[in-house]
Amino acid sequence: MDGTAKKLPVMESFLTLQGEGSWTGHAAWFIRLAGCDVGCTWCDVKDSWEVSENQWQELKKIVEEAGSSGAKIVVITGGEPGMYDLQELCLSLRNRGLRVHIETSGAYELRGRFDWICLSPKKFKPALPSAYKIADELKFIVSNDHDFTWVLEQATLHASDSPELYLQPEWSKKDAMAPKIVEFIKSHPGWALSMQTHKYLGIP
Repeated sequence: MDGTAKKLPVMESFLTLQGEGSWTGHAAWFIRLAGCDVGCTWCDVKDSWEVSENQWQELKKIVEEAGSSGAKIVVITGGEPGMYDLQELCLSLRNRGLRVHIETSGAYELRGRFDWICLSPKKFKPALPSAYKIADELKFIVSNDHDFTWVLEQATLHASDSPELYLQPEWSKKDAMAPKIVEFIKSHPGWALSMQTHKYLGIP
């Protein structure tokens, strides 16, 4: 949307453990970009939807903080990070010897070179077909029974020979949905359970 970005709107950045999906438990520097138009009703970071003037940061500052964090993995998340041209950010981070991961709904064409792409498609704004072709991991948030039918339909769009497929209960409904996810995975062994372990640990 903004061409080759020299600045990006950073809502927050922090060192923590990846709490979800394939890289759960690994230390990572998170860069949460502001701005999102996907509109998930259960989003737990709705403060990231809007962009304010004071959030724009120079790429040099963003990269320096990531490089100084001590982490080997940088996770670009949001909001919806696909709204921005991330080519220069990715290049600068990789030049610092960092792995670059992204968490995206796939609603926008990704611009940048990533070491790991976590695609989390949403019903509210469908992922582009191209997103399924490049994703390393598919992670679906499950908040109701119909979601199980929907995720099976979505998984057929993945082009990988060995996709990593995760179901994650929406946090406010985890007590009701987690047991159902367990039963689903028992009958669909190609899938795995993702829990928001960072929330159980009380860390960012």
